[in-house]
Amino acid sequence: MPERPGQLMLLDTASLYFRAFYGVPDTITSPDGTPVNAVRGLLDFISRLVSQHRPTHLACCWDNDWRPAWRVALLPSYKAHRLVAERAQDPDVEQVPDALEVQVPIIEQVLAAFGIAVVGADGYEADDVIGTLATRATTPVDIVTGDRDLFQLVDDERGVRVLYVARGVGRHEEVTNSWVRQRYGVAARQYADFATLRGDASDGLPGVAGVGDKTAAALLTRFGDMAGLLAAVEDPGSELAPGPRRKLIDAQDYLAVAPEVVRVACDIDLGSPDLTLPRTPVDPDALVALSQRWGLDSPTARLVETLTALSTP
Repeated sequence: MPERPGQLMLLDTASLYFRAFYGVPDTITSPDGTPVNAVRGLLDFISRLVSQHRPTHLACCWDNDWRPAWRVALLPSYKAHRLVAERAQDPDVEQVPDALEVQVPIIEQVLAAFGIAVVGADGYEADDVIGTLATRATTPVDIVTGDRDLFQLVDDERGVRVLYVARGVGRHEEVTNSWVRQRYGVAARQYADFATLRGDASDGLPGVAGVGDKTAAALLTRFGDMAGLLAAVEDPGSELAPGPRRKLIDAQDYLAVAPEVVRVACDIDLGSPDLTLPRTPVDPDALVALSQRWGLDSPTARLVETLTALSTP
């Protein structure tokens, strides 16, 4: 695999630990019986990705707010289906299995002991953290996620690509602009508008009724972006066919707000976190204690070995 000197790797952390939780047997527990399958899986994912791509900098990007109020205010259906069934005490709690929820603090503690940066921002999702860090990066960027929304950040000229793990971390696909165009018929820069038009049930985006992938791609190919498409709707002399025009007119309330919901924020205040990937754990004593308490000796040892190997040309 070609070297990408000085590259930054950005992990959509929740995407990875959810995948680990459902992919690693739940029989894996700590000495006291606490489930640790997501912790072990995430550490092994990081080891595999770092070993394969050899980044110099890495951030575990965090969902400080998985369903930001400003997005919900624009589109109340946004991720609404992921809320817990019982809404009496807190109407904005995500459905997370108890066996996973108990592991998230352990993940944070282990990452801190390694010295791997965890970056989040109040009022924003990990996607927005990733978008901001990728936008301001001056080196190549690998975004690791199972979320298609982040395809909008792909930029061949700046060396920003997505390592898409939908088929598994070990079988991830390297998403470039040509990959997006071949798969969806649009350029990566058009992907957010494409997703807005066709909708995404996993995020509670209804889309435009009657507009699927092919129609969405054809409209964006013809009119460029959402602004150009909406201008064509308003222009009776445009070349927009009557059928799509009526569908877009019927969805005008949705289209007035959805693009801002779908678009990843790329300019949030994150301060200046040090994203340098450590070659050795910054707190080895804490790491040993955590490894022994939670039965994590093997995955922590593998990650230590992986990080140490980065110093070898």
